[in-house]
Amino acid sequence: MKRAHKALLRGLLGLALLAAVVALADPARVAAQLRQAQPGWLLAGLVAAIASNIVSALRWRALARWLGADVSVRDATRWYFQAIGLNALLPGAVVGGDVYRAVVLRRAGQPTLASSWSVVLDRVSGLWMLCAIGGLGAAVCADVLAPWLRLPSGVFIALMLAGTALWLALPWAMPWLLRRWRPGWLAPLRAAVDRPDFHLQLGWQVIASAAVQVLSAAALAGGGLALGVQLSPWAWAFAIAPVFLMAALPVSVGGWGTREAAAVASLAPFGVAAPAAVGVGVIYGLYQLAQGAMGALAFGLPASSEKADTTK
Repeated sequence: MKRAHKALLRGLLGLALLAAVVALADPARVAAQLRQAQPGWLLAGLVAAIASNIVSALRWRALARWLGADVSVRDATRWYFQAIGLNALLPGAVVGGDVYRAVVLRRAGQPTLASSWSVVLDRVSGLWMLCAIGGLGAAVCADVLAPWLRLPSGVFIALMLAGTALWLALPWAMPWLLRRWRPGWLAPLRAAVDRPDFHLQLGWQVIASAAVQVLSAAALAGGGLALGVQLSPWAWAFAIAPVFLMAALPVSVGGWGTREAAAVASLAPFGVAAPAAVGVGVIYGLYQLAQGAMGALAFGLPASSEKADTTK
């Protein structure tokens, strides 16, 4: 199957899933929910979403510089929002934007390996913290979530905390793992973790990734509060994991369809009706579109250095 046909198929699958979710939730009720959205909370959620991606851009810049690819704050932020624009418009979820970041950094004259690995590790860092915060949120919300899985609350909490602790410890075990598993394509990563400042850089990634996910949860909560959905901060911390992971699957355009389905499934245990949950997913998708528009506008801005001019 040709690449264009695959892209079209993904887009159609995402739209079909979105249509199915909206149909099951009742289109009239979803529309009514969105019409009553409170502008103040909508704006607060958008500001949190933008702040989350600014911190993400700074996290990526720090990682790229640590790996040997020099990039200014302005260019890192500009390229990051351009990538968001591509993610919002192209099939394949986050893949298109990630490839773009790696390519534009390399074309700016930076080392190929550093450019590629900076994007890969930046994405892994975000997903790592997303799952960790989601696991902690699930543990705190055990009284709501455990009955849905037919598990005693104590067992559910133990499983969530143990799994989250092991997950959080994984990066610190990376040097040990890489010394025992030595495929050639991991050579740049082995060199990086053997550096004396590895743990310092890892600490910065932890702090930045935690800030990104807290702001992302605030953005999702802002959309929910705009629709009158009031949940505890820990409930939103749990919800971001399934919602954002499903939105990142390369089976739709911009996460449309998969994000809304995950919102319905993850918010249902907390008593959120399907129309409101779909509305929360749609609002977060609109936040991404707004930032994608910012990224599209940024394509026309001049680069901050002559090296960056090579990307035009």
